[in-house]
Amino acid sequence: MMLYSSPTCFHSHRVRLVLAEKNISMDIVSVPGPELPEDLLDLNPYHSVPTLVDRELVLYDSRVIVEYLDERFPHPPLMPVDPVTRAQFRLALYRIERDWYGLARDLEDASDNKQASRIRKMLRESILASAEVFSARHFFLSDEFSLVDCTIAPLLWRLESYGLELGSGGEPVEKYMDEVFSRRSFQDSLTELEHEMRQ
Repeated sequence: MMLYSSPTCFHSHRVRLVLAEKNISMDIVSVPGPELPEDLLDLNPYHSVPTLVDRELVLYDSRVIVEYLDERFPHPPLMPVDPVTRAQFRLALYRIERDWYGLARDLEDASDNKQASRIRKMLRESILASAEVFSARHFFLSDEFSLVDCTIAPLLWRLESYGLELGSGGEPVEKYMDEVFSRRSFQDSLTELEHEMRQ
């Protein structure tokens, strides 16, 4: 198995966190970009990272990759067995990707300070709107670490580099961040460039 991974993108970080949580060893090819390796261009029609290669199987969407890894390496499980709870987790994943990941991507692509400031405010408000969910259970929606946490944590790790402070009302989120960032798997998932995001 091989993973083509960006050393700074949250989609790649999410996959690396799942690998670390499940203690899966595989070859990780760092793709700092913008130039992509020729073999990756041949494998992935979207020319994007992360891209997972497992024998003849090639996967190139981070959510598809993490769900595949969770099913292929079932211990520890990162999704609930119950179909209703599983559906709720999938809906949470969809909303995080659509809302928080979308805003983070817009923030990274912002062309001027005014636009960046507006997006930063929207992302902060969106995260703070979920403060109660962060405080309700040990992890997000659950007492067990899950794919939802693997999706949220890489984004929260980048808040400082985005110049975003949660401020008033953010205490439950900051407590969650302290808990998740101290996990061995999270520390193992970080690249050198990601370490530098919070110095």
